[in-house]
Amino acid sequence: MLMSAAKSTLVLVDFQGRLMPAISDGEAVVGRALTLATIAGLLDVPVIGTEQTPDKLGPNDNRIYQHCQQTLHKNTFDACEGGLLNALEDHRTHVIIGGCEAHICVLQTAMGLLDAGYRVWVVADAVGSRLPANKELALQRLRQQGADIVSTEMVAFEWLGESEHPQFRNALAHLK
Repeated sequence: MLMSAAKSTLVLVDFQGRLMPAISDGEAVVGRALTLATIAGLLDVPVIGTEQTPDKLGPNDNRIYQHCQQTLHKNTFDACEGGLLNALEDHRTHVIIGGCEAHICVLQTAMGLLDAGYRVWVVADAVGSRLPANKELALQRLRQQGADIVSTEMVAFEWLGESEHPQFRNALAHLK
């Protein structure tokens, strides 16, 4: 099944300023998430952010925060338990996820979404962990549980669907 922009929501999990310096290739992970969020904006795909205990870990990176229509504060690792399910629009059954840490909050949120009946895509180049091995284990487990593991470009081109899409050139400029 291909992703549909009309059915999608982008969820950006815990891109918090105090956490990101500890994430392996953290700046690259933020960069890919920003590319996704920018393209989501071009295609009217809602963007929801989450922040894990922001009183301790601080807010999301401001560049990420600016792209989110709403940001959920949570204490649970699974954002579904922290209000995400209530924030999703009923007709948007495709959830695309980027964030940190892959083996904790991203994994548990994706599993919660799968349990709730959503179709889930985890964007491998837009997720991170402190240790690369934890990221790889999380992606393997998520794949085994039914999530699709994709790249930023896969998401963008599936959302666009064709080179004649009115936003194709704008999206392409952000991918290059």
